[in-house]
Amino acid sequence: MSEFAPVFGIVAVGVAVADTIPYVRDILRGTTRPHRGTWFIWGVLAIVVTLSQYSEGASWSVLVAAAQAGLTLGVFVLSIRRGEGGFSSVDGVMMAIAAGGVAGWAVAGEPIVATVCVIVADLVAVTMMMPKTYRDPGSETLSTFGLASLSGALAVCAVGHVDVGLVVYPAYLCVVNGSIALVIYKRRLLLAGRATTRRTVAAPARS
Repeated sequence: MSEFAPVFGIVAVGVAVADTIPYVRDILRGTTRPHRGTWFIWGVLAIVVTLSQYSEGASWSVLVAAAQAGLTLGVFVLSIRRGEGGFSSVDGVMMAIAAGGVAGWAVAGEPIVATVCVIVADLVAVTMMMPKTYRDPGSETLSTFGLASLSGALAVCAVGHVDVGLVVYPAYLCVVNGSIALVIYKRRLLLAGRATTRRTVAAPARS
């Protein structure tokens, strides 16, 4: 498997780049409205994870983290004018908790502990966006999270050997992004079904 690690790493980076393209497109179209606080946290964490992965000796798999850092920060910049949320008191508390996770990464002596701190902070970011996503699944881009999940799976393969410290974070990305994609998909189906039902009930009966 290790001889194919560079291939998996390069493909994972390609997928990571590809998953952002439809997201940026939809932001510019006005159909996707990213949560500012979420993408700010994700941008900071992406930088943290890149440094953490590098310090643990990652080679090809660190390319995924580095690519995500640049792309995620780019989405955050777009969200400042075209997104929503991020300024409420609740958002402030959540970002403070996320900052605690980042601080935990900075002081942790063990790389695996640092990675867990990053995952906790990342989950805070996911929690911030989920009420909006659940309420309005059309405000997020389904393909972005589906591809991000695939990129995480490829990054696991890019590690090339069994190393929990290097595998945990990309595995987490695979699971959490896949879960977000599933929520978006299921909610869209449910809301579309309700809309169809309302139109059917409202339609005048034929004589």
